[in-house]
Amino acid sequence: MTTTKIGIIGDGRVGRALARGLKRAGREARIVGSDKPAIRDTAAWATVIITAIPFAALGDLVHTANDALDGKAVVDVTNALGVDGSLALGFTTSGAEELQKMLPRAHVVKAFNTVFARHMDTGRLGDQQLTAFVAGDDPAAKAVVLALAADIGFDAVDAGPLKNARMLEPLGVLNIQLGHAQKMGATIGFELLHS
Repeated sequence: MTTTKIGIIGDGRVGRALARGLKRAGREARIVGSDKPAIRDTAAWATVIITAIPFAALGDLVHTANDALDGKAVVDVTNALGVDGSLALGFTTSGAEELQKMLPRAHVVKAFNTVFARHMDTGRLGDQQLTAFVAGDDPAAKAVVLALAADIGFDAVDAGPLKNARMLEPLGVLNIQLGHAQKMGATIGFELLHS
């Protein structure tokens, strides 16, 4: 097993679910809430950072963690939502690309944003394997995140470069809309059929 140290910033439902899944898979993971010294310590300790916080809080995370994120894979799990739950950023950029601009010396990877938290610890919906779409520009960082997603139990799919987060984020919003506005509930998810 790799010695990847995973720091999860955000101890809400998403962060806790990912932590459970990673720990069950034998991965070393540390989860923190909003305590700034703990965030800085975790960012310095980890080799991979997962942002399990609201999109609007990313700027504060960047300011708090500062250069501790340099050279590391930063997994953006967020969806850029407006106050009404609609997509806040359109198809000319994405939340992940904006995060990459804030962290020019890190390697941002988009992943897990198209899955409800209740499925993030297993990568499954009942006995069906869900798809984790993983997009990023740095091949090594993306490979690490693909491996983490597979370890949890997802069908981990390379979704191409980071700019493809422009499509993954609307897919995440569609999942939210189907689950909540269309009242399908959170027991839904996406599966890419492939051979």
